[in-house]
Amino acid sequence: MNWTFWKPKQPPMAEEQRAALKRVVADALFELIPLKTVLEKAEALPPGSTATVTASPSHGIEATMEVCETLAARGHDAVPHFSAHMIRDEGHLGELLERARAARLTRVFVVGGDAKDKGTFHDGLHLLRAMDELGHPFRDIGVPCYPEGHVTIADDVLLQALKDKQRYATSMTTQMGFNPGAVTAWLARVRGAGVTLPLVLGVPGVAELTKLMAISAKIGIADSARYLKKNKSMVGHLMRAGSFGPDAFLEALAPTIADPAMDVRGVHIFTFNQVEQTAAWQRSMLDAELAR
Repeated sequence: MNWTFWKPKQPPMAEEQRAALKRVVADALFELIPLKTVLEKAEALPPGSTATVTASPSHGIEATMEVCETLAARGHDAVPHFSAHMIRDEGHLGELLERARAARLTRVFVVGGDAKDKGTFHDGLHLLRAMDELGHPFRDIGVPCYPEGHVTIADDVLLQALKDKQRYATSMTTQMGFNPGAVTAWLARVRGAGVTLPLVLGVPGVAELTKLMAISAKIGIADSARYLKKNKSMVGHLMRAGSFGPDAFLEALAPTIADPAMDVRGVHIFTFNQVEQTAAWQRSMLDAELAR
């Protein structure tokens, strides 16, 4: 399927910015949700892709592991989300770690999670400490970060949590957002405050605008959603009405991505399981915009 993108006029990117943007788009991580058809949808992943799999309270963390095991067997670099609120106790954690070892999973993304507490682990930091004590097979451990804040956690608490997690984690991934200025300002601020974790940019993939608005309100980035609605010149729209592609958002962040002091290492695409469309966007972005 061929996707055509409308793009606003942007100032020409410097060569180092273009190279940096090409690097992160080429190595993008594709986030999947462990729904019934996820493995069918995942057939559209580029060969050898990195695919992260969320932990859904309605499906259980075992579903996350099952999808990761299958993806790894298909030759992908599978990254399970370990949700602290969905892991009962150290015994349960140990079982998950053994499954990860058996499947040769070397990366994980650790979150607190939206599910109500089921047992021992009350937040991501608590889970990270337990994993460190038990021993784990992961060379890369990602944690979330919130450039536009969190609906229930104060900014100073979020900052301290990132500092505390640096002992255990190897990268941080931003919550989905649309405001490049907010991301740049936040990143400069936390770098100045001593947060040194490499950054992965969380960006929405190809999705209906109405769906993105609803998700934005639910996860507490209503300000970013309003920004998106009012600043359509910053958005790479599909020619199909009401859809979104993240190319203009990333291009606006190219100076930040190319700045070594900001240490931006990659892009994490929230696909909403629209894998074929998102992979087509990636090809279009690389071929049409970054190959020059």
